[in-house]
Amino acid sequence: MKMGNTVIDIENAVVSYREDVALRGVSIKIEEGEFVGVIGPNGAGKTTLLTVINGLGKLLSGRVWVLGGFLTPGSGHSLRRRVGYVAQVENIDPRMPMSVRDVAMMGRYGVLGLFKRPDKGDWKLVDEMLELVGMTHLAQRPIGHLSGGEQQRVAIARCLAQEPELLLLDEPTASLDWKAQTEILALVKKIHDSRNLTTLFVTHDLDAMPHTCDRVVLMKDGLIFADGPPGELIATDKLSRLYDMTASVVEERLPHMHRNNSMHGRGQ
Repeated sequence: MKMGNTVIDIENAVVSYREDVALRGVSIKIEEGEFVGVIGPNGAGKTTLLTVINGLGKLLSGRVWVLGGFLTPGSGHSLRRRVGYVAQVENIDPRMPMSVRDVAMMGRYGVLGLFKRPDKGDWKLVDEMLELVGMTHLAQRPIGHLSGGEQQRVAIARCLAQEPELLLLDEPTASLDWKAQTEILALVKKIHDSRNLTTLFVTHDLDAMPHTCDRVVLMKDGLIFADGPPGELIATDKLSRLYDMTASVVEERLPHMHRNNSMHGRGQ
């Protein structure tokens, strides 16, 4: 894991949607090469944090510095070419006439611009990304004919076709079954390592937390509740306060997480 260069530096970010304050003065630094898990209940501000990093959040106050520059109202578009974003699986109409390969190519258009057609090099890159996510054998299949897990693999390939430096994943395993969820978590870790990315993985679900994160950020009520190594934060006392659950309920959910954390130290 390559470390040492700060790629995200947020100072006292405040974001509000109508009457709701989504971020209440959040400050965080993330270094190049880190794999950071952001976890907390629904409404904690996790998605808003990603939105701000992606240059789309409207700050009431504070400063956001990403990939070498402060975000201003006009700088978000150029930043988003360098930031890959994957959200949870959407329901796609089975009649949608786009193939897996065409959907993955959509990730290149942000780089190419609307009026430039992809060349052989662009298609070669797309095919490499489909191979990386294990979807080469379904490249010509209509996107709407895939399972949720397969569609999410294509979404990741589309994101990687953009050749991002920063990868943001917002509940990417939500609504997937356990097998698909496990496979996507393993794939995200493989991509993080092989592509030398800085990765933020957001989830509200303890079971969907990647067990190979270098660092965990716990969020609640628009604030960072705790920030540190997973071995310290994925613990009964912290999580019972984070989710307002009794310690016994948290303990029922935690055994496999403790086991995995003991197997995966920092930097593995």
